[in-house]
Amino acid sequence: MASSTPPGTGFLAYYKGLTLGVKILIWMGVGIIAGIVFGEDAVVVKPVGDLFITLLLMAAIPLVFFNLIAGITSLSDIRVLGRLGLRTLLYYVATTSVALCIGLFMAHLMRPGRGMQLNEQVDQAIGEVPRVVDVILDLFPSNVFQAFSEGNVAQVVVFAIFIGVTTLMLPDEQRDKLKNGFVVAASLLRELVRLILYFAPFGVGALAAATVGEYGNAIFGPLARFIGAVWMAQLVMVVFYMSVLVVMTRRSPWSWLKTTAPLYATTAATCSSLASLVVSMNVAENRLRLPENIYSFTLPLGAQLNKDGTAIMLTTVLLFTAQAAGIEFTLAQQFTIVIVGLVLSEGSGGIPGAGLVIALIFVESFNLPLEIAGIVAGIYRLIDMGGTTVNCMGDLVWTTVLTDLEARREEG
Repeated sequence: MASSTPPGTGFLAYYKGLTLGVKILIWMGVGIIAGIVFGEDAVVVKPVGDLFITLLLMAAIPLVFFNLIAGITSLSDIRVLGRLGLRTLLYYVATTSVALCIGLFMAHLMRPGRGMQLNEQVDQAIGEVPRVVDVILDLFPSNVFQAFSEGNVAQVVVFAIFIGVTTLMLPDEQRDKLKNGFVVAASLLRELVRLILYFAPFGVGALAAATVGEYGNAIFGPLARFIGAVWMAQLVMVVFYMSVLVVMTRRSPWSWLKTTAPLYATTAATCSSLASLVVSMNVAENRLRLPENIYSFTLPLGAQLNKDGTAIMLTTVLLFTAQAAGIEFTLAQQFTIVIVGLVLSEGSGGIPGAGLVIALIFVESFNLPLEIAGIVAGIYRLIDMGGTTVNCMGDLVWTTVLTDLEARREEG
């Protein structure tokens, strides 16, 4: 008997009709189930996820560069860029400070280091706490080609700002030619991103399977209280973001989260703010419909400077170590912790695992043993999944808020 299913219908046709975000979430769920069922054997699919991260990183730097210049050259007044920049920097400093305090509070509340015995130091090379002036100077590239090759987002952003502002100062004919060229290049790279994102469901699914298979049991071990403290702090930070969104824009948090959902599947799977930046810009343009001249500036800058998830991890690891060593910090010392954490979080790279190196520097700077930070390295990906999500969500929240503030300014 012939099938009664009309051509073009059925499961395959239904799946093809789903949005990219839904496909990503479906395959992430499949990956999690596979990781639970197959355990460490699921790691065999990790190269598929690694390829996805590589493709995202391939597009990230040139996309940031040309998108930002195209956005700047679309402005009619350089003073607008200065206003956007000042507001953005103030927001990033404020939210990172809040994140550091939330991490401290949650570590005090849950006391993950209680009962933990320190045995030996971790023999690992670490750096020094950078001075504020060094952090600022490092934003400016001495070799722009090196900045591009190393994927230094902050330096690429600064160089793009200089090129964009200089373009606005050229005669009209030359400015228009360059502006059109930057717009075409930005459009080309956004199309490249759309092509890469067709691969996203499979890449995210593979990374989810490998992560759950490799680290899944760690959440039930002795580090469970520490992981819980970090996850709770990250959740509180998300509530803070949604409160800012409601107060500043009157938008529905639930609707906004649903719209931006594809980003969080990517952040959790890749654990890379830089790799997720490609998806974040795509969400800002195609799902939130935010203006290019704003998101092309705030999102790349946030990928380097706004590390709220990293900030939470830093203070939680520090207090975890202090509690295990039987040390209590005074209020004045905790203020110092926030200041040093603010400087260090700004300097962490937007790649997987970079926050762990910063955590080692942070712990050592307060003359505490490195053993706990070394132990955390074993389960770091579990907290980095949420940390990267918080990092990127904070950038996107501010981009949304700034868009609405600028719209109200124009209307007024």
